Amino acid sequence: MADKKTSRFSKPRSGRPGDRRPLTPAPRPTSSVWYVLGFLLLLGLVQAYFLAPSGRPIPYSDFKELVRKDQVKDVTIGESTVHLKLKAPSMRDGRASDTFTTTRVDDPKLVEELEAHGVNFTGETVSKWLPEVLGWILPVVFLLALFSFFFRRMGGPEGGVMSFARSRGKIYAEDDVKVSFADVAGVDEAEEELKEIVEFLRNPKKYTNLGGRIPKGVLLVGPPGTGKTLLARAVAGEAKVPFFSLSGSEFVEMFVGVGAARVRDLFQQAEAKAPCIVFIDELDAIGKVRVQSPIGSHEEREQTLNQLLAEMDGFDSRKGVIIMGATNRAEVLDPALLRPGRFDRQILVDKPDVRGREAILRIHTRGVKVAPDVDLKVIAARTAGFAGADLANLVNEAALLAARKNKSNVGPGDFDEAIDRVIAGLEKKRVMSHKERQIVAYHESGHAIVATALPGLDPVHKISIVQRGFGALGYTMQLPLEDRYLMTRTDLRHQLAVLLAGRTAEEIALGEISTGAQNDLMRASDIARSMVTEFGMSDSLGAVSYNGHHRTTRFLDLPFPAERGPYSEETAQEIDIEVKRIVEEAHALARRVLSDRREVLESLSHRLLEKEVIEGDELRELMGVTALKPQGEGVPVEGPPPGPARNE
Repeated sequence: MADKKTSRFSKPRSGRPGDRRPLTPAPRPTSSVWYVLGFLLLLGLVQAYFLAPSGRPIPYSDFKELVRKDQVKDVTIGESTVHLKLKAPSMRDGRASDTFTTTRVDDPKLVEELEAHGVNFTGETVSKWLPEVLGWILPVVFLLALFSFFFRRMGGPEGGVMSFARSRGKIYAEDDVKVSFADVAGVDEAEEELKEIVEFLRNPKKYTNLGGRIPKGVLLVGPPGTGKTLLARAVAGEAKVPFFSLSGSEFVEMFVGVGAARVRDLFQQAEAKAPCIVFIDELDAIGKVRVQSPIGSHEEREQTLNQLLAEMDGFDSRKGVIIMGATNRAEVLDPALLRPGRFDRQILVDKPDVRGREAILRIHTRGVKVAPDVDLKVIAARTAGFAGADLANLVNEAALLAARKNKSNVGPGDFDEAIDRVIAGLEKKRVMSHKERQIVAYHESGHAIVATALPGLDPVHKISIVQRGFGALGYTMQLPLEDRYLMTRTDLRHQLAVLLAGRTAEEIALGEISTGAQNDLMRASDIARSMVTEFGMSDSLGAVSYNGHHRTTRFLDLPFPAERGPYSEETAQEIDIEVKRIVEEAHALARRVLSDRREVLESLSHRLLEKEVIEGDELRELMGVTALKPQGEGVPVEGPPPGPARNE
């Protein structure tokens, strides 16, 4: 979605909550520099008119010559000039004149010569008030004008030293927000919740007549890129009300008290333009939980949060001001911010399912020339785990790849290449030795064979030994047939076998292991430890959670500080033994599967060395599998969904 141009408005107008008049642009203040330039020009004209010498200028030698010829009648001697008037007009440069001016020089005999030729002469007294006034008034006027100019810039609406307390929020008029619910897809549940907010802003009496009260605040929670900001703008676009948009970090400044002042200014502007929507993105920047630590706390952030809590308490929901916030770290927000009466309603904006991804792709391909044979359903099925921003990036990458090849439209191959680029990274053209390529070929063949042979796993879509991304020498891409939310213990054990299959294939084929399985071992160890400590999938330790705290935040892959759960040293040793047992069983399973299919391993590795990239259908044909396996059945337990690709 293209960015909308923001509008700068005049002072908040007073009026009724239902007043929908468009906001008028404020007049731009005229700069003081133009007044200063005009004043200087006027003074220059006055000086040129009053202080300019009278008469035509002539050289001093010509003046003396005229005196000796007895043609001069009167002479006025000044400090720097000499004015003379002739007895009869004289021709000079084609024009006749009887008044001339020359520059005075040091001539002691001038008076004697004038008396000898009978010339009337007198001295000239010039008033010096005008040059003196100009000498001290001009600098004073210039400094005052310069000070006024910078003072306006410092305290103006553009911001500056004198405008720290002003809110930095961008204001969009009701006609500037062009986003509607038609531009949003894949978040049907959140959209239904927000339609009630739109209905209240359009027709508040429908609720107030029954004594109902609209929620003061709506908090949008979800992973990054799922469209939280887009949803907030869609609500403003549907309701046709002004929209205040700013980030939580814009409240925080180096000076104490500035954030609280900006919160007050924001709510004052919002009340003046009600009904409206105030959207605060990244709310966790100012809404983190308040804690008392021995080394002190962040007083500025806490003052800003306290002011926000006070303003939301003092808000009258009948005025039609809706506060919307967005965050992907709801677990760190202060409980006082989430209580009823402030952010009454929390709406989850999660990643879309396969139908949602298809709808999002249709929105983002509106302005793209897509080939007729492109099936968006297939692309949606291959992009499990993608958020709305990821899909928008995917469409853009496909269009750029097609333009690079000078195509007239974007075809299926461009989308496939874009998926590989987004998931696995940029393709590298580096040269590898034959031995290293052989190790990578056996490694990826082991992943692919075990993933195809064991039930309950996502089918293999592509195998590649082309270097991509940061240190990925090859990859095996598995794409699910459907979205999965639960995994059984058998599914996790099979997934462990797939992760360890690359290292096992190296052992069987080459009799040696390499460092290429580092990421596989790390992921396998994490899954095995989660099975024991979080999911209760260990028979010896029982259905007990030993984790204590969540390992990562809810929507971000940010680990909490390492902290052992509430168990003894003996239990920790048992957990380590059980984790090792589960990993060794998965290793044995992978070794058994690959040993039974040793010929397939050799054949697939040689094909990879020749072609570098093999599709999943060719793999299944080589293994004698005619159709894709359905998902395995079993007792459902909560577990992390598998990733779309495996990079080595």
